[in-house]
Amino acid sequence: MSDSDLQSRLAPVLGRVPSGVFILVAGDGSGRRTGLLTSWVQQASFEPPQVTIAVNRSRYLIDWLKDGSPVTLNQVPKGDNLLFRHFGKGFDPDANAFDGIAVIPANNGLVALSSALATMEGTVCGQMDAGDHRILLVTITNAIAHKDPTQFEPFVHLRKNGFSY
Repeated sequence: MSDSDLQSRLAPVLGRVPSGVFILVAGDGSGRRTGLLTSWVQQASFEPPQVTIAVNRSRYLIDWLKDGSPVTLNQVPKGDNLLFRHFGKGFDPDANAFDGIAVIPANNGLVALSSALATMEGTVCGQMDAGDHRILLVTITNAIAHKDPTQFEPFVHLRKNGFSY
């Protein structure tokens, strides 16, 4: 079986692995901050509470995400177009990624997005390369529910092709 045959069979199956949609917020440590649409987030531990986040290694934001770096993860609501489109386009390092987006201060010095379902604050505590992405391990230090958690309807992403966004 050729690699292209395997890829053509695997692509539609791999793309159907569901993942939540989040806006990852990070800073460079000198005052710049940005947001990035990410959908490969998964709970990794109960105690301490931890999640993993996959970030494409070609993104400049990856250089900002060192062990000890604060982050916020903002859960996008089902049917949301504002956050998905706004952060899906990407931003240059010096651009104001939050222009027109309602934010509140987070305890870790970053921002939480008010129109998200919830925001988790955390600290990067480990990472590893995984092909074209880097997997970050983040310890969650705080959570803000912007909506009633019993009424959450998170945005779940399914792709047609497991080899592209």
